[in-house]
Amino acid sequence: MTVVGLIGKIGAGKTTVSNLLRHHGAVVIDADALTHDALKNGDIQGQIRARFGNSVFVGSEVDRSLLAECVFGSQPEQKNALKDLEEIIHPRVRSGLEDRLRAIGHKEVDSEVGDTVVVLDVPLLVQGGLHNRCDLLIWLECEDSVRHQRLAVRGLSNAQIAAREEAWTQGFSDDTSSFPSISTVDTSGDIAYTKREIERIWEELISGSS
Repeated sequence: MTVVGLIGKIGAGKTTVSNLLRHHGAVVIDADALTHDALKNGDIQGQIRARFGNSVFVGSEVDRSLLAECVFGSQPEQKNALKDLEEIIHPRVRSGLEDRLRAIGHKEVDSEVGDTVVVLDVPLLVQGGLHNRCDLLIWLECEDSVRHQRLAVRGLSNAQIAAREEAWTQGFSDDTSSFPSISTVDTSGDIAYTKREIERIWEELISGSS
């Protein structure tokens, strides 16, 4: 099993790249989906209610947009809130991710197919230390102006973008000497270029595992 991690700021194209790799045959583990599952867990909901109150709930469900307003921002209380939320959510997400990796690994051992490529689509991959679980990192380089335009289309304000980028920057090590092998893809251009770059990386992955 070859594990590939995606690194890139919000709006850099991680979902697009993970979908391209899935099209080639990779198994994608989506941390956002694992987070959705975690937020439905009764114990997690209880911890969130104790920390943030009922204001982040709509009915019996956690409203992610209301929760985001509490944790993303430049104020000290928001930064502390983000840290508290990560301490609640991250262990559950990490556990779910490890369970998926084990399940995929066991399936591979029991089958006669070749090496399985698993892609970790995790927004804070390095900050959470998950880059150490990877054999290859794909670094998505995208011009800020392009990313910001994409995020504006999603409905994020400049303040919301800045807050999420600050959260991404925190805990990111500038020293990449201990990182696994890194391939860089420029995702600022058109999708056709990105597709060609992913095809190149995929061929290298397949040839390296054969």
